[in-house]
Amino acid sequence: MSSAAQCLLCAMEQAGEQDVVFRDPLWAAEVVPGYDVPGWFILRARRHAERITGLDQDELSTLGLRARDLVAAVTEVTGAPATYLMVFGENYPHFHVLVAARGEDVPPELRTGNILQLRAGHADPEAARKLVPTVRAAYLRNGAGELCP
Repeated sequence: MSSAAQCLLCAMEQAGEQDVVFRDPLWAAEVVPGYDVPGWFILRARRHAERITGLDQDELSTLGLRARDLVAAVTEVTGAPATYLMVFGENYPHFHVLVAARGEDVPPELRTGNILQLRAGHADPEAARKLVPTVRAAYLRNGAGELCP
């Protein structure tokens, strides 16, 4: 088990408003350092829960709705032909999902899981943060944002 005190994703509780698409009692969606590619967001459990098996019943019952609504907002704002939802949990066991918009310009060999190869070369924290207000607005406008149980 990893320590919540040393967890990058737990530390995101301190992130400024410029990085936050939404936060409710159970979930948060943010631009996260190291994954700050425009159109990429991390959906994470707000408490330190490791892997999907560490989620409680309320988190499990709301994960799909939050993921759907965030993917819809990201897709609407970016116009991406595909928006990926990826879960690995090896580098950061704290349960999180990478939501990554895939543009038309991404070549076939860098699609699906290979899109992660774009991380270093396409990171642009300023451009990623510029999308936050419009993704937040789309997320809220489309009926999302109701509080979890």
